[in-house]
Amino acid sequence: MELTEKLEALQRTLASLDSLLVAYSGGTDSAFLAYTAHQVLGDRVLAVIADSPSLPRQELAAALAFAAEHNIPTHILQTRELDDPNYVRNDSNRCFHCKDELFTQMEAARLELGFTHLAYGMNLDDRGDFRPGQQAAALHHALAPLVTASLTKQEIRTLARQAGLALADKPASACLSSRIEYGRAVTTENLSQVERAEEALHALGFPQVRVRHHGELARVEIARHDLPRALTLAMLDRITEALRPLGFTYITLDTQGYRSGSMNDVLPVSAIPSAHEPPTGEPARPGLARKIS
Repeated sequence: MELTEKLEALQRTLASLDSLLVAYSGGTDSAFLAYTAHQVLGDRVLAVIADSPSLPRQELAAALAFAAEHNIPTHILQTRELDDPNYVRNDSNRCFHCKDELFTQMEAARLELGFTHLAYGMNLDDRGDFRPGQQAAALHHALAPLVTASLTKQEIRTLARQAGLALADKPASACLSSRIEYGRAVTTENLSQVERAEEALHALGFPQVRVRHHGELARVEIARHDLPRALTLAMLDRITEALRPLGFTYITLDTQGYRSGSMNDVLPVSAIPSAHEPPTGEPARPGLARKIS
């Protein structure tokens, strides 16, 4: 389909829904979905933000600012994934437990507020990635309207740009827990370390970064086009001076640069379940939500 046809397909899908709660992170995908849904459904859509220590404060502020700019109604949920030992132990299914908490709370809010459907910003490209959160979405029967419209990440950015949305080219920003090496407990302390370290790198002029937490060691990923500026003795010293006071004994610069999901490089194939199946030991729970056709 042409891009215009895909947008029309998205609008038709949204128009067929009576009302909708959108899982809204402030990233380009969920923001574009919330924006388009609001255009189609008006006040029958609510953008739901999951707030917890794994969400950077700058991302929360940006998400709220975008919604306010476009008059999109928002609702903040205080999610409690850090109370779940399955999440805290940080194995390969951490994202499942996070999104299970989110969609459980969203389902409760849906019933309380009288909304009909749940949706989230999965796009067509996401289907090939290791994303346990998709399993939780499936268990709760959350819709993926961007996938239904066959929209890829780049196409969503193009449509957002055509709509004049300032975040069309916003760098991807996964939750802070994704920076913690598998097997290391997720705590408010190490999440804060990562958040402050990335803020320090932003202040040094690097917009696309990840600080991977390996205990005493911080593995810094910087977008490849910015690596030449990072790889000077003067800048390396500034990076060290910024991150060492945060509790890292060693700071290393990853020579491959920024890449999404680099923590998954250490996982064996057996640790990557099908996106359509619940993690081992997690039975399907069809009673959590209505089945939506």
